[in-house]
Amino acid sequence: MPELPEVETVRRGLQPAMEGARLAAVELRRPDLRFPLPRNLGERLAGRRITALARRAKYLLMHMEDGTVLICHLGMSGSFRIEDGTARIAGSFHHPRGKDGRHDHVVFHLESRHGPPLSVVYNDPRRFGFMVLGEAATLQAHPLLASLGVEPTGNALDGALLARLLAGRRAPLKAVLMDQRVIAGLGNIYACEALWRAGLSPRRAASTLAGRDGRGTTRSARLAEAVRAVIAEAIAAGGSSLRDHMQADGTLGYFQHSFSVYDRAGSPCPRQGCAGTVRRIVQAGRSTFYCPACQR
Repeated sequence: MPELPEVETVRRGLQPAMEGARLAAVELRRPDLRFPLPRNLGERLAGRRITALARRAKYLLMHMEDGTVLICHLGMSGSFRIEDGTARIAGSFHHPRGKDGRHDHVVFHLESRHGPPLSVVYNDPRRFGFMVLGEAATLQAHPLLASLGVEPTGNALDGALLARLLAGRRAPLKAVLMDQRVIAGLGNIYACEALWRAGLSPRRAASTLAGRDGRGTTRSARLAEAVRAVIAEAIAAGGSSLRDHMQADGTLGYFQHSFSVYDRAGSPCPRQGCAGTVRRIVQAGRSTFYCPACQR
């Protein structure tokens, strides 16, 4: 499933085309994705101008001029493709999955202020993605967004805050990190990478990163810094394109070439001076990759 860096990469790719454009029409080629599409979605959005394209955790948020917000989730295989009449040049890791017209389910026909009309196509072979409507005035209380935790993209996530969030939690550290109520948008790939950078075992109890009364510790500071850094680097690299994630321009991300432990079971640990071997274990049904020698 695309994680926060992949969704942010898609948002940045769509932003120049969609922000400020008017929705001439919204073409629905099927009535549902993972869930039924909102009733009369095309009629409700047609004629509206898109004022902002935002993101919260793994959700894309299309803000309309009348206060309506279209909340989009990419699911396992969803992607957006910009069609403006020009040839699309894919990156070195081009994958045709996102251009198979049989899986083009929603088409946004746009009238741009600064150029010719274009279309943005939502493609989803597995149809695990979804689109629902919300209102800007009550967006933070929307059931999908109300319980989300802190974003890992700004300075708000520091060692002191992370320690307070982890205090008293006896569950394994990695499981707590992936709880969207703690850190919004942090998924399996980047949790593994951040824990390796911080030198912390995914098995240790989450509460061990908090000091007395939930105070910050050197461990919580290391981990907060590692989470912010790995997310920032992944966004800059265009995401990780595992399986079928694709950016808005048809190219795939490059961060997978920087993985230290994820999907590298049996490889030597890349940490300088460590003679350990990356190991794979299963936690809560998900693969965890780490080095038992240097992650304590």
